[in-house]
Amino acid sequence: MNGSRASKSSPNSPLPAGFRLSSQSLPIVNHDLIDQFEQLIRRDPGQRGLLGQFGGDRLIPTGSLLRAARELATAARHVVLVTGFYIPGAETPASETDGPPGTLYLAKMLEQLGIDVDVVTDVLSATAVTSVATHVGFPEDRVHAVPLQPESGWYAEFFQSGPGQTVTHLIAIERAGPGYTSAHFEQRFPHLLLDDFLKCSPAERQGFCHNMRGVNIDEWNAPLFELFEQVNQFHPDARTIAVGDGGNEIGMGRLDWELIQECLPLPDTSHIPCRVVTDELIVAGTSNWGGLALAAAVAHLRGKPGLLTPWTAEHHLELLEKMVVEGPAVDGVTGQCEATVDGLPFLTYIQPWLLIRKLLEI
Repeated sequence: MNGSRASKSSPNSPLPAGFRLSSQSLPIVNHDLIDQFEQLIRRDPGQRGLLGQFGGDRLIPTGSLLRAARELATAARHVVLVTGFYIPGAETPASETDGPPGTLYLAKMLEQLGIDVDVVTDVLSATAVTSVATHVGFPEDRVHAVPLQPESGWYAEFFQSGPGQTVTHLIAIERAGPGYTSAHFEQRFPHLLLDDFLKCSPAERQGFCHNMRGVNIDEWNAPLFELFEQVNQFHPDARTIAVGDGGNEIGMGRLDWELIQECLPLPDTSHIPCRVVTDELIVAGTSNWGGLALAAAVAHLRGKPGLLTPWTAEHHLELLEKMVVEGPAVDGVTGQCEATVDGLPFLTYIQPWLLIRKLLEI
């Protein structure tokens, strides 16, 4: 990690320590609008994630965006966001363009609401994440990089004296997490046959982080998932939220294993589903859409949609272009250094956000 602070209480925060807003404390807003946000991000025009497959949208529950947004709008005092997905097999090995933009837009919006915010990634994704932070005006010293192979139990320092010492909410956006082992599977799904799992996940493929093509990426991926597995040991009341699109990200352990098998788009990838469970999971066509929709939902609930005004289509395109050059960063599907996300043309990619802005009359 590249820094910690002795005090985590934001002097500008409207929420004193220990205070939790009641639902009656929020402005009166249209909650149906947030359900519309969720529908807008639950599309997959590239047919490359969970929602692009037959039945994916039908089988994966809705409502998580509203629940997660209400949690942040009413109770967040210190939010730690985790992101960064490195693509080692790209033409220029680099972090992908999905994840950091949605993360930093959300981080900036929460900061503007007076909430204490830190962003965590690892050393391979640090320059890409920092370039996005600079573009949205989020402080670079609040971006922390973890070594690829931190010392065992590193998370204890993180939660006891580092950036997570007063965390109330931990959020992952497009961050790989480990798959199931036989022991994890039997504990999580005692009603399913272990033999069925072993056919998909033989012992040599178990317990690792994988990309969408089923390749083990542990060599390039710091174990940031341990923050989610260990946070309640240090902060029992902390809440966890995740955003993902492909099944291999932190938070996907909340979904039924058989359901994910049905929705995976690529052959020979049945071993990739992540085992890490979070309190809420937002599944979107791209993870950036999920982060942006969460930012919009929280701003709406707090009666501050105007905070989103500067985030125009032009701002998004400039951010992606800067990220690609300065990161560097690559499109996670094409592997090319180009200002696109998951192989989508920019005009297709930006449509859900433009429609969210329209719903908010921005």
